[in-house]
Amino acid sequence: MTTKASKDISLVLIKPDGVQRSLVGDIINRFERRGLKIKAMKMLVPTVEQCESHYNKDDAWFTKKGEGIVEDLKKDNLPVEKEAIEYGRDIIRTVVKYMTAGPVVAMVLEGHAAPAVVTSLVGGTEPLTADVGTIRGDYTIDSYYMATVDNRAVRNLIHCSESDDEARRETAIWFGDAELMEYTTAQERILYDISADGHWTS
Repeated sequence: MTTKASKDISLVLIKPDGVQRSLVGDIINRFERRGLKIKAMKMLVPTVEQCESHYNKDDAWFTKKGEGIVEDLKKDNLPVEKEAIEYGRDIIRTVVKYMTAGPVVAMVLEGHAAPAVVTSLVGGTEPLTADVGTIRGDYTIDSYYMATVDNRAVRNLIHCSESDDEARRETAIWFGDAELMEYTTAQERILYDISADGHWTS
């Protein structure tokens, strides 16, 4: 009997700063070394429509994020010039401007618990506080505060999906069905295709 572990997907975008800093190879290497399979990959300059569909946030999200920004501004005795929700909307506005400024590398990665594995490799969304050993923690030191003061998006190198469901929604924005490859790697055979008696399956 062959063991068949579930294989989830994660949509990963190496953002313009990752491409500009020539980190694409290093980033992909980390994913492949962990045992994740590239199911699809391409380089493109995103459109505004793609980015707005991808970063699909509601007013509750805008308000919550904006309230955090207002608190930070007040702490530093900086002027609060608009409602919290508008500061929240500015996050997506600046992200769209950032994401459409140059090429990104889009990938679909597949593997057991792929979203959790990718997230652990990438690290927290704020590079300054991301763990050492993660991609963001090792390659950049940007922070929410610096980005807010400069009215720009955080340069955090990568987007990755938080769940398999989210990955499937996001993948449809960046890839057509025909672009998703079905194949088996040697790593998959080692990880998933071992029979119950311990012998490799063909």
